[in-house]
Amino acid sequence: MQTAVARRRVLMSSDEIDRAIARIAHQIVEPEDVQDGLLLIGIRRGGEALARRLASKIAEIRGSLPHLGFLNINLYRDDDVARDLPESEIRSGIAGMTVVLVDDVLYTGRTVRAALDAVTDLGRPRAIRLAVLIDRGLREIPIQGDYVGKAIPTSRREHIDVALAAQRSDADAVTVSDEDRAAP
Repeated sequence: MQTAVARRRVLMSSDEIDRAIARIAHQIVEPEDVQDGLLLIGIRRGGEALARRLASKIAEIRGSLPHLGFLNINLYRDDDVARDLPESEIRSGIAGMTVVLVDDVLYTGRTVRAALDAVTDLGRPRAIRLAVLIDRGLREIPIQGDYVGKAIPTSRREHIDVALAAQRSDADAVTVSDEDRAAP
């Protein structure tokens, strides 16, 4: 009889996550067209804490907080999987804004596609960008991140777990686990 043995390894430590967030924040504010109208939208759940952390880092860099919102994409999903998520919270208009969609992991691209549909239903932004902490590859839809903390090629049997608090924590980590079949 074979049993499943899960292996877990750390891909990013708390310090590495912090450096990635700082780098992404600098990349986001670098273009001149984002100085007046920048809106970060965290995709619920995974993108919420990352969006908050990016907003704080951007405030340190340029002296003012960007607009911040959170998006529930349940109505736009194409996989009929409804998740229990809080409603969307987007308090500013998006017309003419540079919107940066924020998520923790970019995988098939389906979540981002749903978020793009949701954002365009809200209005017409100047531009839409994508910021992710982890790009794990294996895309099913031609979507790529504009700002990526770390690209990690993975297999479909692997699972990425992101533990990220809204403020820096020593418990922040990105891990990957997989299951192999092993004899007893």
